[in-house]
This record gives sequence, structure tokens and C-alpha cells, in this order.
Amino acid sequence: MPRPKFDYSLDYAHLDLRAHPELYRVGVGEQGVLLVQPYKSELLPHWRFATPEAAKKSSETIYAMFLEYLRVGDFVGADMARKFLQMGFTRARRYANHQGGKKYDGPVPADKKGQSGAHGRRELPRQPEDPVKAESARIFKAKWDQAEANEQYARLKREHRERYD
Repeated sequence: MPRPKFDYSLDYAHLDLRAHPELYRVGVGEQGVLLVQPYKSELLPHWRFATPEAAKKSSETIYAMFLEYLRVGDFVGADMARKFLQMGFTRARRYANHQGGKKYDGPVPADKKGQSGAHGRRELPRQPEDPVKAESARIFKAKWDQAEANEQYARLKREHRERYD
């Protein structure tokens, strides 16, 4: 049976998922990374990838937050930190491949704002790789891999899915 998808219908602006972890669905990849509160507000101020130096500091800070969420048994927080690490990688790669970060032709359809994906738009051709952004992506990828490999994270993820999916 397929896993439940991230529920975009919830009113995330007014919902505290620390208080209501039963409403959280892991979803696929980075789904919900810029929606789920209070984690978005806690993690977003630390998320930077413009230079390798910024990416190193950012990824280390977010990974430390990931470990702290695990220490207190907060799976939703740990998963959101993992998503921010993943997003650091994917956004840095996007800017490494597409100057200005524009990957698709045209605007995001109004009914798809806040959701990732092409939404029927054509992908623009890649440009010569930006080595600075590629290094930032490599830095985030290493921390994202560390988070994914964490045994406590894997156990809490499995338990969350068994309990709520």
C-alpha cells in the first residue's frame, strides 16, 4: 500500500505540529519543508547555501538541531531538519546547474504554489556548472547523508509511520 502523501490541505500557518505530531506525514523528499511550524521558523533562519562557507556553517547548525530534536524524541523536528539539509543540497544543485536558480520555463501555476515540481512546465537547459554552488551542494549532501544514516532517526521514522500512517 502506498504511503500517505504530505497533506497540503492543513492550515499550517496556524498549526503547531510539535503539539500535534499525529497530523504530520513525512511525504516524499522535501514536501512541506517551508510550511510546517514551529520548525520552519526555527530552521529557516539558519539555512544558507550561497557560498561553501555559508553552506558549511548552515549545514552544521541544522545538523546539530537535527541531533537535538532526536535527543528530545521529536521526530517531526528531526525530519524537518533532514528536509532542510536535503533542500540545501537540491537548491544549491539547482543554482549550480541554472544561473539564477530558474529550472522551469514560466510561472508556477496558482493552484500549485508552495508545492515542488514542474507542474507541466518545460525544464530549461542546464548551463555550465557553477563550481561554488556545486561545492555548497556537496557540503549539504554530506550532512543530509549523515542524517539519513542515523539509526535513531530511522527508528523514529518507522515508529511515526506505524503509529500515524
